[in-house]
This record gives sequence, C-alpha cells and structure tokens, in this order.
Amino acid sequence: MSSNLLLLVILAAPFLGAAVAAGLPRHARTAAAILSWLVSLVCLVSLAALWPRFADGEVLRLAIPWLPSLGVSLILRLDGLSWIFAALILGIGALVVLYARYYMSPKDPVPRFFSFLLAFMGAMQGVVLSGNLIQLAVFWELTSLFSFLLIGYWHQNPSAREGARMALTVTALGGLCLLVGMILIGSIAGSYDLDDVLAAKSVILADPRSVVALALVLMGALTKSAQFPFHFWLPRAMAAPTPVSAYLHSATMVKAGIFLLLRMWPIFGQTELWYFVVAGAGVATLLIGAWCAIFQHDLKGLLAYSTISHLGLIVLLLGLGSPLGAIAAIFHTVNHATFKASLFMAAGIIDHEAGTRDMRKLSGLYRFMPITGTLAIVAAAAMAGVPLLNGFLSKEMFLAEVVAGSDGHALNAALPVLATLASAFGVLYSLRFILATFFGPPPTALDKVPHEPPAWMRRPVEILVALCLLVGVLPALTVGPFLRSAAVAVLGFDDLPYYSLALWHGFNMPLLLSVLALAGGVAAYAVFGQKLNTNPRGGPWGLKRLNGGYLFEKAMTGIVKGARWVESRLGTERMQPQLRLVVLAALAAGAAAAFAGGVAIRPSWSTPGAAEFVFAGLWLTGGACAIAAAWQAKYHRLAAVVLMGGAGLVSCITFVWLSAPDLALTQLLVEVVTTVLLLLGLRWLPKRREDIQASRSELIRSRRRRRVDLVIAAIVGLALAFVSYAVMTRPMVEGISRFFVERAYSEGGGRNVVNVILVDFRAFDTFGEITVLGIVGLTVLALLRRFRPASDSLPAPNQKQARERTGPVAEGRKAVDALRDTMLIPRVVMRWMFPFVIVLAVHLFLRGHDQPGGGFAAGVALSIAVLLQYMANGARWVEERLLLRPILWIGWGLTIAAGCGLVAIGFNRPFLTSAFKYVELPLLGRVPLASAVVFDLGVVLLVVGATVLMLVALAHQSLRRAKDDSETEQAEEGA
Repeated sequence: MSSNLLLLVILAAPFLGAAVAAGLPRHARTAAAILSWLVSLVCLVSLAALWPRFADGEVLRLAIPWLPSLGVSLILRLDGLSWIFAALILGIGALVVLYARYYMSPKDPVPRFFSFLLAFMGAMQGVVLSGNLIQLAVFWELTSLFSFLLIGYWHQNPSAREGARMALTVTALGGLCLLVGMILIGSIAGSYDLDDVLAAKSVILADPRSVVALALVLMGALTKSAQFPFHFWLPRAMAAPTPVSAYLHSATMVKAGIFLLLRMWPIFGQTELWYFVVAGAGVATLLIGAWCAIFQHDLKGLLAYSTISHLGLIVLLLGLGSPLGAIAAIFHTVNHATFKASLFMAAGIIDHEAGTRDMRKLSGLYRFMPITGTLAIVAAAAMAGVPLLNGFLSKEMFLAEVVAGSDGHALNAALPVLATLASAFGVLYSLRFILATFFGPPPTALDKVPHEPPAWMRRPVEILVALCLLVGVLPALTVGPFLRSAAVAVLGFDDLPYYSLALWHGFNMPLLLSVLALAGGVAAYAVFGQKLNTNPRGGPWGLKRLNGGYLFEKAMTGIVKGARWVESRLGTERMQPQLRLVVLAALAAGAAAAFAGGVAIRPSWSTPGAAEFVFAGLWLTGGACAIAAAWQAKYHRLAAVVLMGGAGLVSCITFVWLSAPDLALTQLLVEVVTTVLLLLGLRWLPKRREDIQASRSELIRSRRRRRVDLVIAAIVGLALAFVSYAVMTRPMVEGISRFFVERAYSEGGGRNVVNVILVDFRAFDTFGEITVLGIVGLTVLALLRRFRPASDSLPAPNQKQARERTGPVAEGRKAVDALRDTMLIPRVVMRWMFPFVIVLAVHLFLRGHDQPGGGFAAGVALSIAVLLQYMANGARWVEERLLLRPILWIGWGLTIAAGCGLVAIGFNRPFLTSAFKYVELPLLGRVPLASAVVFDLGVVLLVVGATVLMLVALAHQSLRRAKDDSETEQAEEGA
C-alpha cells in the first residue's frame, strides 16, 4: 500500500467510523466498541508502517488540490513530530475505546458516544497532520466542537452541560484568535503552506505584524492547553465520562496547544515576547495547578489540576527558548500522556466499582482492589517523579534546563526554586492520591463493596503502567528513536544538541533538586496530610476570590446583561422595524459608496420602438401587481398572494424576453410551488379584521409609520433604478462569461452554460446551497411539528362556511362528500397529470446539461407532481398510496452530491471535479456522458425532499385539525 494511501486512511478512517457508529442502534454497545477499536487499530498499524520513513527525519507530504486556480490544496504533512503525536492519539485512543466498552452503562446511547470519540480522534489527526495553516485552524475548531459533545455527553447532568459550555467558549474563542493569527502569518510569509512558512522565518520576524500574529497564535495555544489565566475550564470538564477525561486530558485536546507551540517554536521560540508570555504563563500554571491539586477531595479533580500543572511544566520548557528545553518538552509530553491516562482510568475504575471518587469516603481500598491499587501506585509514582519511572527522567531534564538557564532575567534566577517547589507539590498530591485512597482503615461510607473490575477493563491501565516502567528503565531503547525523530522535525539536523537518556548522570544540581522535592513532598504530607484530608471546603487556601470559573461566570453574566440592555434599546419582536433597519443600513452603505466613488450618468437616448413600449407595459403591470399586493396584504392575504404571483410571472416573461430560458423555467416552477405553499400557510395565520376599532393615538402612530415606510420604499426604489440605469448605460466590461462559454463543452461536456456552471464550475457553491435548502426543510418541519394555530384560525374559512349553508351540506349530506363533489373534475385532471409531470421532470433532468432544464428545475417539477395530488385528494389519500420519505430523500441527495466530490478526490482531483467522455450506447449511438449528471441527481433528490417535507408539514396541520374536529364530534355525540 502506498504511503499516500496510508496517510489518507489515518485521517479519513476515524470520520468514516464515526458516521457508521452514529447509525448503529442505541443498544449496540459491543458493536460500536468493536468498530471503534478496529478503526483505531487500522490507523495505528498504518502509522506504524510509515515509521521507517521518519527515522532519518524525512517529511511525507500529500497535496490534494482543492481550488487549484487559487493555489488552495488539502495538504497532509507527516514528520517525526506529527508521527509521535499521532501515535499518542491513536494508541491511547485504542486503549480508551477498550476501557469505555466496560465503563459505559448499557442504558446510555453508547454508539453515539463512540461516534463522538472517533470524530474527535479524526479532528485531532487533522491538527497534527495539517500542512496548511488555515487547514490546521479548521481542524482545531473541530476539536473544540467534538470535545463539547464529549464533555456534555451526559447532558442530563447540569455540571456536564456547564463544563461543556465553558470548554467550548474558551477554546473556540482561542481558535478564532488562532485563525486570525494564521491568516496574518500566511500573508506575511506569502504562503499558507507550513513548509514555506517555516522557511520564511527571517521574513516573518522582520515584519512588525508578526508581534500581533504571535500574540493571537499564543492565545489559541494557551486556551487549548488550559494555561493561566485560561486554566479554569479543564477542572469543570471533569463532569464528562472518565474515558473522555482520560483521552482529552492526557494525549489529545490539551496536547493540541503543545503541538502548536512546538510547530511555531522554530520561528518564534527565541523572541522576547515568546519568552515572557509562554514562560510566564507556564510557570504560573505550573504552580497554581500544583497548589490547587493538593486540596482536592475528588480523584478526578486532583488529576485535573495535576494535569494543568504538568502542562505548565511543558509550556515553561518551550518558553525557555533552548533546544534542550524543546526536547525535554516533547519527552515529558509522551511521559505525561502514559501515566496520566492510566491514572484517569484507575480513578474511573474506583468510581465504577466503589460508587464514589470522594477521597474522604475512600480508604483501605488496597484490601479489595490490590491489582488496581498496585497499578495506580506505580502511575502516581511516575507522576511524582520517582526514579526508575518515566516521569523521573523528563522531570530531571526539566530541572537541568531551569538550572542551566538561571542567569539573565529575574524569572530565570527564580526558576530553580519555583520548579523545586512545584515538584514538591507534585509529590504531595501524588502521596495523597495513593495513601488516602488505598491505605488506612476499610471504607465505611460506601454504598457497595468494592471489587476488582473486569480483566479487560483493567488491561489498558496495565499496558500504560508497563510503558511507564519500560521507558523508565530502558529509555534509549524504547522512546529514544521516536524522540530523536521528533526533535529533528522541530530543530533540524544542524541545530540538534547532544542529550542523553541515561538513567544516571552522576551527582549534580538537578539530582539534588529532585531529592529535595521528594523529601519536601513527603515531609509536607507528614505535617499537613491529616488537615488536607479533613479540609471541609475541598479547595485551595487563599484563592477563593481568584477562582477562574467564578470570574468566567461573572463575565458571562455581564455579557448577557449587556446584550439584553442593547436588545431592549435597539431590538423589537416585530418584523417591520427590523426590516426597516436592514433596508436603511443597506441604503446608507450604498449612498456612502456612491458619494465616495461617484456614479456618473451616461445617458444614451434613442427613439423607443414598439417592443420597448410592450416591455415597459409589461413592467408596469408587474409593478402594479406588486403595489396592489402590498396594499392588500394586511386584510386580504389571498389576493396579495395572487397578485405577487402576477409579479413573479412578469419576472418570468422578462427572462424569456432577455433570452434567459433557464432562468425563466426555474422562475416559473418556483413561482408555482411557493404560491401553493404560501396559500397553505395562510390558512393557519391569525385573522386580520377591519371591524376592530383602534384608538385615535394608535391610528395616528400607524399612519405615521406607514408614511415613513412609503418614503423609505420610494427612496430605495429610486436608488436601485438609478444604479440599474447607471450600470446598463455603461459599456460592457469583459468579465468571466467568455471563460464559461468557451469551456462549457470542452471541459464540462455540456452546451447549457448555465447548468454546466451550476453542476461543474461552481458545483461547490451549489453543494452549499442545497445543504442550506435541506436545513431549511428540516427547520420548517421542526417548527410546524409543535405549531398550534390561533383559535380564530380553527373554524372553516368563510367561503367554505357559506357553501355549507347553501350547498349540499345544507341538504343533509356530509361535508366530506360535498367537498369531493366540488373537486371531482379537478381531482381527476390532477391524477391524470401525475405521470405526465413526472415524465416532464425526467425530461428536464436528462436535457439539462445541453438544453434549458437541469436538476433544480426537475426537482421542483417533481415536487409539483406531488403537490397536485395533495391539493386534489388530501394528505391521507396521498400518504396511503405513495411511500413518501422526504427526510430520506434529503439524506440521499446530500450523500450522492458529496460522493461525487469524494470520488474526484480518489482520482487525485479537486473536490467535485467532473469528468465526461463519449460512449457508444445501443440505439442512441455516440453519446456524451458527464459525471456531473450524478451530482445533478443529488440536487433533484434534495430539492424534492426539502419541498415535499415542507408540504407535508403544512398539510399535517389540516390532519391535526381534522383529528380535533372528530374528537369534538365524538364528545358531543356522547353527551
């Protein structure tokens, strides 16, 4: 299998697996787990197959053209750094999937959980594999979105909802800053390709905009990695299921910020702004996280704050600006992922088997869970930096770096002391985790007797703890080659310093600081351990008013109050004032542009002929219809809709007049559908009655408002006429029309230029438009599902009541029979028309690539066929005979349209690139066939689905009304 294909598998497989998992039944927990584990394993094997190429620092690139004319491509880039991060994402992801199979309750919709988890895995892979700055920012925001879904998975829990909202708000805000920063860096470097940006270091640093760009990029990295002052969101995210915490806060989400800092380190790592911001945030986070972790009573809360502290350690190493600091940061990133994931899983096992995570209720668990206890003790020792474990080695490298850089700035001089203090705090909270949970008297406040978990639930913890031991004892053999490859990707061969992964470096200052930290942590627990375990508040001393979550909620409350104040001053529930503001804003913008640039009139008078008079009369007719519709709209809505149909018909004739048959056909079909849908909707609007007397003051205000609206409408109409005349009296400018005309047949395989533009040249625009149309259809259904009409709309219309008083109903016949007699001839005609309209739709579809027609027109025509049956026979009759699944049509339409684009990518062509060729068909001979026809089929299905969905939603209002009527009649008969 080629390297490019393996790279595509690594990125695409998690997203495809997420789509499949989302379609599994709610109870298919095992099937979803097996699917997710196989996806993770396939991706991990594919990544391992690519490893030999990166042992010597090679970079693998795959560029998939997206918008070739603009130089935009989807670039996948894999080097040593991205390889080691991808291995963490996939390896720990596979272990988390296995763990989650036994952790998640069968009562939960577990397939949905695994769907979110795989989608998040794919988004993280997109971040580390991106070779384009904008692409990286897009995947970055996807990680925020999917993490929101994972953290809020137990949405019935208010804490989960609040934690998910806080995480999304903070990280998405950082993502927006990152996007702007990436755009600035790309504009300075002249390219958004990561390789070009890394090569343009001197150009970027010489530009004054680089300071702003760096600040924005750091905003994105620090928010994602929970660095001070944005650290508060991570502890609130502990309301998520434990597998989510083990995955997001060990190897993935919080490490995305670390990855970004490592990517930007070659460019900005030695700048002064980088040092003060990154190192300052790192040391503050290191101390605050460690201090807060000491006081937590919740196991996951302790691990959350310890995660914050260790992330601060990594960020501090990167902020120092030294090559050895960057290497130590990569090493500790790997080590932290292994011991922290195992600790989160161990905490989840304790919660799962003991029923609580509160350390005040947990003690002596080692008697009941000796294997889990042993695993947790080893992992906690690695977190504390005990020798012969992986955490000790990277902690030693960290202490060596802060000692080596202790000259110069005051911050540098204080770093050895602060690092030792934070390390002692780490020993203290690690001891608390072990001693308060597993040792002491047996627990008495538990609801059930603790016991060991299922063996396969414990396997991921065993694997991770074994890695902690192996790396701690044999670092050069286990992690050495991967660390070197990642270091080369960041520093390059020429700047790669000497470093050693030996277990013993002799008696030196880092070893002394390690011993002091271990001894200080043990002594602190001996003195304060009892007070910490009985602390009723469960929070850090002295930081109550500096609680980040509290300040965040206060800020959000202030923003909401401010928004409500602005809404109360400027907003309104009525549509008219809002439209008035929109129109006035557009008018002001147009006037400003006209006065700034000038709009010169170039009159070109000529004697009008008979055709011009006919055309003017046509438009006068359309204008009269529009004015009359506005005049009648308040009390006579039916007349207004009919008059608006007249104005639409004039537009249709205009298109024919100006030789635009495609537009005319589409306009006519859309006019028919929208008119009928509006008529169906008008039935359920509240009645407007002329006999209601308003007060004199209300009448005066109403008349004044109408005069103002009339003046605004007149000014806007004259302004548009002025602009139109100015444009049409100027000579034609050579645009892109000739490009499409010349290439429609040679490159698109069609002679209908308009349709070729829609399904080929601008197919991506069309794809977006049909997506919006599908969303609109679903939105209409959602709104009308719970819609209940006004009470004055429930009685039958006046015309129907008059007919019942004087017609067959008055003679004793049922209203249904009378209606059938009235609609007999139209019903028969409409039934006969059904197959003919379908044939017309097929004809429009097949001829659309060469003659007026196309997928949209065919879809609307097919919708009219269904609509006629609803009008003639009613909803019940139609739905008993036709299997209508409009939502399924929408789904298949989008799937087919997107599939065409993905097939093009499979042939290494830009998304939605079409192909055509001549083929010999029986009876037809040599015929051109274009793949865009398949995309057009997707358009047909979606247009039919969305239109029929809106029709069904409106028609079912009558069914609901009929049901209410029948219930009323039955009640009256019973009485």
